[in-house]
Amino acid sequence: MTAGPSTHTRFAAIRARLEGFTPRPGWRAWVYEFLLFGFKQGWACLFGGLLLALLLGTHLFYPDDAPLARYDFLTISAFAIQLAMLALRLETLDEAKVILAFHVVGTVMELFKTAVGSWEYPETAMLRVGAVPLFSGFMYAAVGSYIARVWRIFDFRFTGYPREGLSVVLALAIYVNFFAHHWLPDLRLALFAMLALCFARTRIWFRVWREDRWMPLLLGWFLVALFIWFAENLATFSHAWIYPSQRSGWAMVHFGKLGAWYLLMYISFVLVAAVHRPKMRAQGRREGAPCS
Repeated sequence: MTAGPSTHTRFAAIRARLEGFTPRPGWRAWVYEFLLFGFKQGWACLFGGLLLALLLGTHLFYPDDAPLARYDFLTISAFAIQLAMLALRLETLDEAKVILAFHVVGTVMELFKTAVGSWEYPETAMLRVGAVPLFSGFMYAAVGSYIARVWRIFDFRFTGYPREGLSVVLALAIYVNFFAHHWLPDLRLALFAMLALCFARTRIWFRVWREDRWMPLLLGWFLVALFIWFAENLATFSHAWIYPSQRSGWAMVHFGKLGAWYLLMYISFVLVAAVHRPKMRAQGRREGAPCS
């Protein structure tokens, strides 16, 4: 795998300089690669990090008597960040398309989940659909932005990846279950089992610096879901939204929500895969996964 940095964003020149640096061999090279990994991850999280900073900052400092409601300020700010990232070539047009798709999918889920009382938005807003302020869709878009950017920055390749049609059907089943489990039996455990069966042998290959690295794809999804769960705790602390258990005061989000984020991470991954088209590492050949 010899793909160079993308030339479509301003990040490309910075990335090329950092990847061209040559520290002394041994532990210095390991430390440099670790730091480079952190820098690239931080760059991929740019939109999500800015949005989280807005949530916390407005919770702590936004005036109660401001003529513009805090939620509306968040919506306008998130939209402005997206426009700025496109104008400054910090984001590609394909990534913006992914973010739009996430906004739509996320808003639909928000409308349903708030209607059944899964969570609520305690503040007022003019820019909203029903009980859902429009900035909420940008929180889902932040997940899509991260996956799309990290996919490009680390030049993902795969081995043992199942057939695309099956992965899409499984994603649709997971999405439907998020709604249907309010009336029908919750199929979450069965869906976890299907994910494990189909992706047990799938490896995700990525390049931080000069050598290919890999990890099980199932583990990669878990690590990202765990990070999102931590971010969710900060977001609910900022009263961006609250769960019923937090009405009388903030409490840590139940650890069981990590499972929901894991499933949502899979849906997010499949949406991004529809744009980037997963590339197989072994000269485009698929190595048979259990469900291939």
